[in-house]
Amino acid sequence: MKIILTADRLLTPSEIIESPVVVIEDERIFAVGARNAMEVPSGRRFDFPGTTLAPGLIDIHIHGGAGHDVMESDASGLNALERSLRQSGVTAYVPTTVTAPMEVLLSALDMLGKHVAQKSSNTGVRALGIHLEGPFISHAKRGVHPTADLLQPSPALLERFWQASHGTIRIITIAPELPGAVETIEQARKLGIVVSLGHSNANAAETQAAIDAGAAHATHTFNAMRPLDHREPGILGVTLTDVRLTADIIADGIHVAPAVVDLFIKAKGLERAILITDAISATGKPDGSYRLGEMEVTVRDGRCEHEGKLAGSVLTLDRAVRNAVAFAGIPMQAAVTLATLNPARRLALEGDRGTIAPGRVADLIALTSSGEIAFAMAAGQITAA
Repeated sequence: MKIILTADRLLTPSEIIESPVVVIEDERIFAVGARNAMEVPSGRRFDFPGTTLAPGLIDIHIHGGAGHDVMESDASGLNALERSLRQSGVTAYVPTTVTAPMEVLLSALDMLGKHVAQKSSNTGVRALGIHLEGPFISHAKRGVHPTADLLQPSPALLERFWQASHGTIRIITIAPELPGAVETIEQARKLGIVVSLGHSNANAAETQAAIDAGAAHATHTFNAMRPLDHREPGILGVTLTDVRLTADIIADGIHVAPAVVDLFIKAKGLERAILITDAISATGKPDGSYRLGEMEVTVRDGRCEHEGKLAGSVLTLDRAVRNAVAFAGIPMQAAVTLATLNPARRLALEGDRGTIAPGRVADLIALTSSGEIAFAMAAGQITAA
């Protein structure tokens, strides 16, 4: 049976359709159009007056939520995480690891890889692959990643991680100044992995060499990066200005000031900026102590810390979208693009996700006038907020 959705308007997100109708069949979008321009078929109908339909949100950097870390040995935690993600409008995500002892990391990659390979879930929310954040990062800009477990990048080590993940690593964060980084970047591109530059003290020349080798993205811009200098712009200056890079940012008002979110979006433009959460297991839970990989993190008043340093966030992606509107003064349509179409394009999945069009996966959300989630649909499954 077909499912029919109606609302006041729709963001595809590249265009706006007033009084839209979306027809769903077999977990895919069958038809999209304005109510006065198409024949509405019979089926199970859901009307959402006063709301705006948009694509489901895509988080490409997330460590956990609902009390669960993605590196837990029990994959059942991922199901709880996915249920909580759908409540915040996220219908697809890239579970992100942190630096850990080799045996722990390999075990996590095995578990996550098997989950990704299932290509389905009870909630409809889809894990799109793994984001390997660490161990190929800088000691100087490691953040809370444990020093003892950092490793120099090499194609051989990357291949070991790739095999452990069953070929499901989708993104890798790497510090381009490390010995072996360029060769590892080249190997990652051969495997189809998106190389993201981050946790790095690289100068401008080292960053540009990495981009020449195939790096195409930057991880949580400003955080764990060499600061900008007017004579040596470093990795941050290149990230903000090189059109070959997309880049993401944690728009929670804690990791970077609101004015810096505005600067970032202006510098990267609406086609190259991506919103992420960097959320940890504490997301959606009360203040207290939680896990990030092997580390204990204290959460108080929205701030996550390990040994006095920021350690992820409790940001949700729907709030990041609202924050982008508030911090940068951009329209909701543009903010939605930063969390839907742009991450889908970065992962080369725009033919499947990130936009509302016939043939795409039926991942949709309805937003209230204030940007809150009124309902979410993941692969044709509906959940009320």
